[in-house]
Amino acid sequence: MADERTFRLSDFDFHLPEELIAQEPAAERDMSRLMVLREDGLLEHRGFRDIVEYLREGDVVVFNDARVIPARVFFSRLSGGRVEFILTQRLDDYRWTAICNRTSRLIPGERLRAEAAGDVEIRVVSREGDHFIIESGTAMDRTVLEKIGEVPLPPYIRRASNELDGERYQTVYAREDGAAAAPTAGLHFTGGLLSEMAARGVHTVYLTLFVSWGTFQPVRQEEISLHRMHAERYLLPEATAGAVNRARAEGRRVIAAGTTSLRVLESTFDSGINRPGEGTTDIFIRPPHRPQSIDALITNFHTPRSTLLMLVAAFAGYDRIMEAYSRAVELRYRFFSYGDAMIIL
Repeated sequence: MADERTFRLSDFDFHLPEELIAQEPAAERDMSRLMVLREDGLLEHRGFRDIVEYLREGDVVVFNDARVIPARVFFSRLSGGRVEFILTQRLDDYRWTAICNRTSRLIPGERLRAEAAGDVEIRVVSREGDHFIIESGTAMDRTVLEKIGEVPLPPYIRRASNELDGERYQTVYAREDGAAAAPTAGLHFTGGLLSEMAARGVHTVYLTLFVSWGTFQPVRQEEISLHRMHAERYLLPEATAGAVNRARAEGRRVIAAGTTSLRVLESTFDSGINRPGEGTTDIFIRPPHRPQSIDALITNFHTPRSTLLMLVAAFAGYDRIMEAYSRAVELRYRFFSYGDAMIIL
């Protein structure tokens, strides 16, 4: 029976000790812990390497292959002073939306130079709320960004990025440049684990959602229906849509590896099938509306009062997920991007 309760922001609050917010990745990608929310309602506690035991021959696991760009860039104002920008969303080869640490001081028309490369200059085009639109004279492709930028670690990681983050805050299958944040459920997978899945007859397919910095945007209204989600660009290839639709028609499971994959699948789900194509989505998945496009979900542990916690509650059931999170805190699971994982069956 569907849960028809009306939920408010405070319903998604829980006590999370600061020390449970993972500041470093696990020693190896697949050495994180795995909480299993079984179909019968029971919880199991395993290692992520054990996830293959919960996958069946014929399952289709859908991954987000977006690649995180070096989106944290330091610029110098021509009048003096340092400005930190985080590129939040690519508009085209020359224009980005961005946030910065000197919001009140920048004005449209102002020009700044990258600290790491004086020949890279940007102009502030306009301001929209907390975001700026900036334009560069040089196409800011991966080659340029690797020269002037660094990995934009999430705001809850309280340290500077290092060389290891360049590898570990990226999935092993990332290939489509443009994300400002990682699809973090995928960080646990290794090439060996993907090969083991293939040997068991599990199909892996890919879509792209360019995760924007808006993924960290807090919900500020107690009435959560008033919250407006950020928009993100996606691509659902024909081959991926076909594999998912065939699996669903044949009674095989469709499993989303991460909330970002689910956002695309749910956004493109129409009349029982997923329709391929590209576009933008600002879908807000929350109780009591349960996602219809998947049968299981692999995900990390999310922030209190966040839209991602609301999403997993919509899929797993509110009471079930809040009980699981309470147990995760009690057993000292590691939370957020570099933290542990769960699979919801």
